[in-house]
Amino acid sequence: MTVGQDGCVPRHAPRHDRDAGGPADVLAAKAALRDEVWTAMSAAHVARFPGAAGRIPNFTGAEAAAQRLRELPEWRAARTLKANPDLPQLPVRQYALEDGKAVYMAVPRLAEAEPFFALDPDHLSEPPRKAASISGAARSARRVSLADLAPVDLVVMGSVAVGEDGSRLGKGGGFADLEFALASAAGLIGPGTVTATTVHELQLRPAGTIPQTAHDVPVDLVITPDRVIDCRDRRGPRPEAGIRWPELTEEKIAAIPLLAAQRQP
Repeated sequence: MTVGQDGCVPRHAPRHDRDAGGPADVLAAKAALRDEVWTAMSAAHVARFPGAAGRIPNFTGAEAAAQRLRELPEWRAARTLKANPDLPQLPVRQYALEDGKAVYMAVPRLAEAEPFFALDPDHLSEPPRKAASISGAARSARRVSLADLAPVDLVVMGSVAVGEDGSRLGKGGGFADLEFALASAAGLIGPGTVTATTVHELQLRPAGTIPQTAHDVPVDLVITPDRVIDCRDRRGPRPEAGIRWPELTEEKIAAIPLLAAQRQP
């Protein structure tokens, strides 16, 4: 679905929360906020190809935000990075490979038995920018299982909206939170692992305005093309390690082989 010529989100923007669990009123409030952000970005012409609606928006200034993240001490200290596969974080993944960091990237929707791409900066078959794309990773990366991953120093998540208190809103599928829960349960993410997101200023919201549930993962750092917001003194607690099985629908479990394999009898 594309954005209309008037810059507004189409009346029926794709919904990714159809198999999400949780209170209906919270899901509705999150959906309304997504539509608000997508509409604002489209109207301001800061959503690049392929448009904002139904996506982690590829925003104008994504490269500048990635460069700002690249200059932080948390970036310099990280040797291994886990990043979402979306287009606005492509510069983050590119810069990580250029800086000699190992990059783990989830296969879209965790839909494979080996649901992660492992990119080794010393063994790429093409330049970092190409290798860091989804199609490039399919050529340059190894497909690995959760058991094959090493501990992660920095987690970069894509966002539709993010609060100044670190509360984060994705596009509704819950995959970033699931990846975090799985990696935490496996001991790959710990208290010292830094979480970050890169966004446009129009994606920012005041503290306390993004609905949150117990499984939502907050971020430590919010990076825009213009500034860095350190949320560590204001963000809520991270979810406890492990999968919150009662909050997952049967449809979600069946769609993700890793979940289906780990499901408790």
